[in-house]
Parts: sequence; structure tokens; C-alpha cells
Amino acid sequence: MTGHDGDGPDRAHQRPEGVSDETVEALGSLSKALETVERARGHLYSFHQLTGTADLELDRAVELLRKAGHPEWAETVRTQVLGRNVIPGHWTFQIVEAYDSTYYQPFREIERAAVDELAEGRDHLYEAEMKEARRTAGHPDHTARPDTTPADRIRSEER
Repeated sequence: MTGHDGDGPDRAHQRPEGVSDETVEALGSLSKALETVERARGHLYSFHQLTGTADLELDRAVELLRKAGHPEWAETVRTQVLGRNVIPGHWTFQIVEAYDSTYYQPFREIERAAVDELAEGRDHLYEAEMKEARRTAGHPDHTARPDTTPADRIRSEER
């Protein structure tokens, strides 16, 4: 880790004593994989909401088909598409629930347990060290911590 005159990461983002480069990299990779799963889960919720919105719009389509004089098409849409399972036996909420309980929650728990045991619960060590290595010393927009802003530096320099 490259130091910047005592302006480094907060304790929560400093590598604990004895944690190897390989461990930091492995935990970074595990966290990156979990972040990808978080994105996939978001897409799954988008799928859930979009499919639900489409299904609710079918109520309007059925009504409009009836009003337009097409009762047989209205009935076909109502009985063949409205409320239909998206995969056998499942509406989208059931897919989301199965994903959460079968894959997402266990993955989160394992990632958390690994970080807790191998890095004293300190998250994002890989990224924090990358940030520290890439910062420009003394540059006001390259501060180590959110509580160190350019305005804070100006005020402290005026004192």
C-alpha cells in the first residue's frame, strides 16, 4: 500500500496484519462475483416487474377487444395468456423467491463469512488498495476518504 502523508484509507479499508496479497485478491474476486450476482438479481426483478406490468395491461386489451366487437379474441387472450405461468408452475415472483433462497442468500452468506474470517470483516480491501496505489498525492480530488474533501483541506489550510 502506498502512503500519502497520513492521508490513507480509514481503518475499515486497511489490510489487517498477516493478510496476504493472494487473500486480498481472492476476496476481491469473490466480492466481484457477488456484485455481478447483485446485478443479475436486479435484472431478475426487472423481468418480474415487466412481466407483471404486461399481464396487468392484458386486462385493458381484453376490455378493448370486447368493445371493438371481438369477444372471441378477448376470451382467447383472457383464458390463454392472462395470468399464465411464465415457466411451468411459476409466476415470476416464485422464480425470484427460488433464486433468492437457492442461490443469492447462500452466496451472500458465504461471501460475508469469508470476509469476516479472512479479513476481520473488512470489505473492499482490494479496491481500497487499488485506490491508494492510483491516487495522486496532494491532489484535492484524490483524497483517501469521503470525509476528506477539497473544502475541508481549504478550511484547514486557512487556520
